[in-house]
Amino acid sequence: MNLDFFHDLTFYVLYAAVALTAFVAVERIIFYAVTRKKTAELEVAMAPGAGAPSQALLSANNVPANVTRLLLDRLPKIRSRHDLEDASEEAYVEAKLALNKNLWMLDTIVTASPLLGLLGTILGIIDTFQVLASSGISDPSGVSAGIGTALYATALGISVALLGLVFFNYFQHRVEFLGDRIKVLILRISETRQPG
Repeated sequence: MNLDFFHDLTFYVLYAAVALTAFVAVERIIFYAVTRKKTAELEVAMAPGAGAPSQALLSANNVPANVTRLLLDRLPKIRSRHDLEDASEEAYVEAKLALNKNLWMLDTIVTASPLLGLLGTILGIIDTFQVLASSGISDPSGVSAGIGTALYATALGISVALLGLVFFNYFQHRVEFLGDRIKVLILRISETRQPG
């Protein structure tokens, strides 16, 4: 059985993982930058004595605007402290879901890439030994080249995982920071209506 196809397939999957990591990283960097800016704007707009936030801030389609609209829509229906806590919790959970979107892909890449690299190495070494078994050691440089190519898969898998891990950890930090800012925004909105 020729394992070259499967060996090559592991490389293609690892290259796809690099591309996906780059795509998710760029998308999340832009998303978190916009979310931070819009959250700061709404925090200022919702500060005590600041008046009502502008319609442009509230009508935007971003995480802090969605949280603000959700809470402002629910405030007239709130009759107790428990209702206010439920509405605040719902808004926070919605925000956290948006902040964590697509991070599962990076987590999967970080976990799977070294394993795919190892699989590529194993398949490459098996293929090299099959060539050795059929033709003997007539060309030691060919055997060395085959093993070197096989080990390249492990190096690529570990490199992809390290790249993904750096972004994943950075984004986890951003989620925590922005989650805290969203909590502040929710508290400011909640202060506009304190039920008895």
